[in-house]
Amino acid sequence: MRIAKGRAGAPSEERGPTFTGRVWADPVLGAGDGIMVANVFFEPGSRTHWHTHEVAQVLHVIAGEGRVQSRDGTGWTLEVGDTVHIPAGEEHWHGAAPGSYLLHMAVSIGATQWLDPVGDDDYAVASA
Repeated sequence: MRIAKGRAGAPSEERGPTFTGRVWADPVLGAGDGIMVANVFFEPGSRTHWHTHEVAQVLHVIAGEGRVQSRDGTGWTLEVGDTVHIPAGEEHWHGAAPGSYLLHMAVSIGATQWLDPVGDDDYAVASA
């Protein structure tokens, strides 16, 4: 059993090369036993690169509006209270809508494989 006490003022970490735009992550439960939990904050239009998870990922929207899209082109708008399950190996990205910030909790299980950046064309399709 692991218990993660409040972050006690630990600073947010601005994410870099696997994101487009400005994104910050606050670890809720650090990586261990193949599970990592973080609150992730995206500025409008910011997004992850395409990626997969070894076992799965679950996203729960806390504030704002976002987008999530699979490599096959299927995409959805995300709103407060929405929860997304991404199965093992599914190539996908997620991030903020063009005119909104997004805060979601991400539960990532297993290793993450980062792929190519999400181009403006793919982002525009998910945001239409």
